[in-house]
Amino acid sequence: MPAAVPPAELADDGRYRERVSLVPGAAVWARTAPASGAPQRVLPDGCMDLIWADGELLVAGPDTETHVTSGDGGARYVGIRFSPGTGPAVLGVPAAELRDLRVPLTDLWPSAQARPAGGLLEAAWETGAGLGAVLEAIARDRLALTQPDPVMTGVAALLRKGSSAGAAARTAGLSERQLHRRCLAAFGYGPKTLGRILRMNRAVDLARSGIPFAAVAATAGYADQAHLAREVRSLTGVPLGVLIR
Repeated sequence: MPAAVPPAELADDGRYRERVSLVPGAAVWARTAPASGAPQRVLPDGCMDLIWADGELLVAGPDTETHVTSGDGGARYVGIRFSPGTGPAVLGVPAAELRDLRVPLTDLWPSAQARPAGGLLEAAWETGAGLGAVLEAIARDRLALTQPDPVMTGVAALLRKGSSAGAAARTAGLSERQLHRRCLAAFGYGPKTLGRILRMNRAVDLARSGIPFAAVAATAGYADQAHLAREVRSLTGVPLGVLIR
């Protein structure tokens, strides 16, 4: 049911908004689907989200490729995006079980846990209160009981800096097979895939800032501009130039 008063995170202009969360490493975001109902691209980023989707509480698992949304025009969404490795601690489910999925929270949590969370968000939705703050409170309550795996948090940081899977395994004191197994639980896929996704997102951010594509390729660690182009198309389905437009 649409809110009588738009929640504070959402404005009537329909733009995407994001802020740093009180949950370490997370971000609170909000968007309104364009009135035209045109599909929107959500890039893979190694993250998991808890989303209030126009009245329904959903979990978005880690994506391996671009997720194209096609919600009704004017539909409103508020979510909290957890940094790689944090989502499983909040949601209580290994990331690999949710890979490339969007599922209701009630499918993951017992009703005694899911209903109070939904009730708080329903009340915030109807009054126009801060939906993002409610999502943060839910996440913080869960993280007070279970913390993310610190080894995997460190691995994600290494991969974000361009470390190879082998080097990350050695730094973490794990065999490559052990690292792969733990990465599946923490991130939804192995370290090589996570590294590709994190590098691609860095490249897209650089390109959106106006840096020439050849310089983007060199800065982000690609062999050359052609390598950058292949990786972006492989992970997003469109060329980099189309993506940043």
